[in-house]
Amino acid sequence: MIEISNVRKSFQDVEVLKGISLEIKDHEIYGIVGQSGAGKSTLLRCINGLEPYDSGKIVVDGTLVSSQDKAQLRNLQKRMGMIFQSFNLLERLDVYENVALPMKFWGISTKSEESKKKIRELIGLVGLEEKMHAKPRELSGGQKQRVAIARALVLDPQFLLCDEATSALDPEITKGILSLLQRINREMGITVAIVTHQMEVVKQICGRVAFLHNGSVLAQGRPEELFIRPAHPEIKAFLRDSSELLPTEGVNIQIFFLGEDSGEPVVTQMARELGRDFSICWAKLEDFRDNVYGSLVLNVEEADKEAVCNFLESKKVAWEVL
Repeated sequence: MIEISNVRKSFQDVEVLKGISLEIKDHEIYGIVGQSGAGKSTLLRCINGLEPYDSGKIVVDGTLVSSQDKAQLRNLQKRMGMIFQSFNLLERLDVYENVALPMKFWGISTKSEESKKKIRELIGLVGLEEKMHAKPRELSGGQKQRVAIARALVLDPQFLLCDEATSALDPEITKGILSLLQRINREMGITVAIVTHQMEVVKQICGRVAFLHNGSVLAQGRPEELFIRPAHPEIKAFLRDSSELLPTEGVNIQIFFLGEDSGEPVVTQMARELGRDFSICWAKLEDFRDNVYGSLVLNVEEADKEAVCNFLESKKVAWEVL
């Protein structure tokens, strides 16, 4: 696992990490989420030793990440694959050669049959068999990212660190890349940490997330818990999905649908049993890893407020008056 304890990091007089503490478990897909400038990428670079941190402690699989012990840090970095937003492919090399590059850096022969087989298998894993000898300029953005993923896997890492790996891709290609990362996590048992500001990434593959704001961890937990009914105004501002056009008359009541409860016909039951009419003035349902979560806002008459609230309470539905 990756254990981060009270980590602080400054660039000159600006403190960008302010006592970060979190834990990434073995074999999970963990999201590090927040607005630009929250410290997400800096934290990821501290995890793999690309950036030294000022104080605190980062331990990866029992080994302290420290710039003081160069040999230990180098061996640790070999176990951590890194994927960047900009792909970082060498234009003069073809797909096969780009995937093989880390082997050359580590002095591993790329001429042996075992190495050749591994490189070809990884290119096949990311679905680029037909592009094996294509140069990066001949590839789409999604194909370039697949090459970068294959390259990150060539040294058999235990951890895969992704820094905004899909933010330069369109939504459909992003889904394909995320499905590939899920497959790698599931079939190869690799722990995946993803820095992102894209909710689509979080919803599709992250089992747990940490929300960073201004260099601090504001909240941690399952993404549906953090983002369907956010407890912090900073998270609400990040989501930007509430309606500003709600009715100013009557009472607006938001009902939350959480997983298994999302299929219950609560609104129609309430209208029938109470004999009242309601207006649905805002709604959003989303798929979080094959479960539907979301909320809707009902506008009710002031005189009906108590009856509606009592009904929702009796059904053990999560709700709040806006």
